[in-house]
Amino acid sequence: MIYSGGYCNFRLQATTMEKKRRIFVKKTGLLAAATTIAPQIMWSSRAIQDKKIGVALVGLGYYSTQVLAPALQLTQHCELRGIVTGSPEKIPVWKEKYGIQDKNIYDYDGFDQIADNPDIDVVYVVLPPSMHAEYSIRAANAGKHVWCEKPMAPSVADCEAMIKACADNKVKLAIGYRCQHDPNIQAYMKVAKEQPFGPIKMITSAAGYFDNRSGHWKQKKQMGGGAMGDMGVYALQGARLATGEEPISVSAQASTTRPEIYHEVEETMLFQLEFPSGALAACHTSFGIRMNYLQVNYDKGWLKMEPHSGYGGNKGSMSDGTEINFPLENQQAKQMDDDALSIVNNTPMLVPGEEGLRDIRVVEAIYKSAAQNCTIRI
Repeated sequence: MIYSGGYCNFRLQATTMEKKRRIFVKKTGLLAAATTIAPQIMWSSRAIQDKKIGVALVGLGYYSTQVLAPALQLTQHCELRGIVTGSPEKIPVWKEKYGIQDKNIYDYDGFDQIADNPDIDVVYVVLPPSMHAEYSIRAANAGKHVWCEKPMAPSVADCEAMIKACADNKVKLAIGYRCQHDPNIQAYMKVAKEQPFGPIKMITSAAGYFDNRSGHWKQKKQMGGGAMGDMGVYALQGARLATGEEPISVSAQASTTRPEIYHEVEETMLFQLEFPSGALAACHTSFGIRMNYLQVNYDKGWLKMEPHSGYGGNKGSMSDGTEINFPLENQQAKQMDDDALSIVNNTPMLVPGEEGLRDIRVVEAIYKSAAQNCTIRI
């Protein structure tokens, strides 16, 4: 994808699919409404500066190593400059591969010294959820902007503390919901707003994969594990973004088919949501079932997305024959460039801490419903 001028300039061939995309754009007004959806992704000339935003990754697990660090090689407005790790054996590999200077390498005990490092503008927290609040707050207190992976934190109290710390220190906070930076997701959010097929009646949203590990943080309650906090927020976001509303009640059921692995946390969570408009949602998430889709049934039509929250690109179709299939080279690169431009231009983050808080407020209600076997008002 090549970005140019205002929103995006997609280089597409004049195929039937392209014509359908154009029809979709015309019907929904997606491009014209780009500033309404995400003003900070307008790539204006004043945002293009020689100095890139310096990013330090905190935690060098899979997502940092295999996804974020490579994506930072594709960004235009930010770059990888530092790392924070408790594994000294990883340091030489990162130094050699990415040219990271010794002065930009920290362990967890010495993390607070990052306050004195002008090379680092943003701290990206990529740790187990139980550690998100601590390191986000420490980063804010060090005067650094904070990008935090999802789920934002295990509790509403943690989320509120993170938001307060960033506000008190006058730094920005963004949650790593890469999908909200994807034009395909923004497209169905626009459909939700315009409702060309009338009111929403029912949503089905699912996100899951098969995880057979036994010692990962995702299987440990104390570290913020469980399917709901990890993959479940994608299913939840599908319903929330498709309606443009916040749920008012939830009923949930937790289960496991592999208690030898998932004995501390749920392997699968089913949850049903009710929205103020009367729309209902049936959502599914699991570490034992491969699934990734969203279906929205309106009064006079439908919208389908499959995959809905995939790394490799999302796509969908609508009941009138139009397609949602905007190309995107790398979700994470776009996410980080969007957030970097928000810092450069001092504009609101597309996915601020308040968005993460909204999800965790519902996640807490889901766990309460599953534990008490009753419907919970939110």
